[in-house]
Amino acid sequence: MKLKAKTIILTFILVMFVSVNNAYGHGLGLDTIPPFDVNGKKVSIVVELPMSFDDLEEKQITITTKDETDKAENVTLLIGIFHQGEMILRDHFFTKDGILAINVKPTEAGNVEILGQQDDLLGAWHTTKDQPLEIMGPIFKTAGLYTFEIELKTIDDQTILKDQKTHRAHLSVIEIAEFNQNSAADNVQFRMKSYFDKISDFSYDPQAKVVTFEMPFDWSEKTISHIPVVHEEVHFPKDFAEYFSPSYIGTVHGIELFRSSVTIDDYTEEDERIVHFVLLSDHLRFLKNQLEKSNDALPDNMIFTLSMSDENQFPMTAYTADEQFYVDLSWEPPEIDPGKSIDFIFTIRDGATGEPLRKSTYDFVIIQGGQEIHRVHDEATIGGAFEKFTFSEAQTGPTIIKFENIRGTGAETEFGLVVIPEFGSIALLILVIAMVLAISVGKRSSLISNLYAR
Repeated sequence: MKLKAKTIILTFILVMFVSVNNAYGHGLGLDTIPPFDVNGKKVSIVVELPMSFDDLEEKQITITTKDETDKAENVTLLIGIFHQGEMILRDHFFTKDGILAINVKPTEAGNVEILGQQDDLLGAWHTTKDQPLEIMGPIFKTAGLYTFEIELKTIDDQTILKDQKTHRAHLSVIEIAEFNQNSAADNVQFRMKSYFDKISDFSYDPQAKVVTFEMPFDWSEKTISHIPVVHEEVHFPKDFAEYFSPSYIGTVHGIELFRSSVTIDDYTEEDERIVHFVLLSDHLRFLKNQLEKSNDALPDNMIFTLSMSDENQFPMTAYTADEQFYVDLSWEPPEIDPGKSIDFIFTIRDGATGEPLRKSTYDFVIIQGGQEIHRVHDEATIGGAFEKFTFSEAQTGPTIIKFENIRGTGAETEFGLVVIPEFGSIALLILVIAMVLAISVGKRSSLISNLYAR
């Protein structure tokens, strides 16, 4: 194995549709700390940053503190940034209006230092008219997970708060790495794009036609509960015939993944096929349960494999939360271009028997950016039907296809896809979300077992 080149990009590990606002990590460059109580008020903190730190240009991190009225004043935060168990920086920062903007000037080497003015109360750094708040140094230069530990010290007035908890936001530095591997005929170049943590031990077995790679992972519930998606991409040339397949089977530590967790993208890159691994938090819990059954101790990593399969991808299947119904969905044409009419073809089925359910009413909804862009109420007379929709040039990005109030029961389920404008506004199927209502752990385990068995 030879590592040829590496590019590093910074983004949050997104919340995907169950906060699926981004198909790549914890959110489209943001993470939200859930509301917490401060002197009878509910306060939340949102951390935002650019999608990439892959060059030495100045970028900005924004940390916004607000209460239920969407306002906050005189906010002091104690912020620590940690990576691989080591502290990068830890200091107090002040903002008059609750919006803390920090310019980041990456450097190849040197020490991390803060530029700005400090107040007299806690020595908190802040922006002035003449001096913007800046961090300089080799920060965010290494791939992997970063943790922002944030403690609220003052808000509204400048009385120092006592007994405040430390809140955490997790970020990921995305790594793009190239690997030259031997194939049956010749050498082939694979690329890995990791939106979670650093990839190691990448290999391709030309006899078994299997890709294997590893990634650090903490299997504790504390980690899983805060990380709703793990996303990895395997790239290889479209003319690599021996590994070209209508679909692929993915495993983690030998445990087979959902069909919807492993998806093919032949459209984003002109000369490359991309195979996506997308693991939601419920998938992670299922994997953890399986690992606990067969291991005395949980591993400290994920070992992925990707092997060829002759199964077709469509239709995709999503159950309702109570498993009373499920929906099969496909669309034509597979490439979703703005201005082109798309047929979303589906069948509403009995969750227990799989039989199509005649005269099934439903609401067909398309959502982008948390806003409905299309809704229609209709009936699938024979159980199966289709709905037409044409995306406009402006309607790109993460998209939810949702079926609501199935057969008048209030049951619902949804599918996720991403319309990517910078690559010709074509749709990339990312995942199926089979659960959208809060259900018990037993129901979740039952649903996941059923999906794996299908």
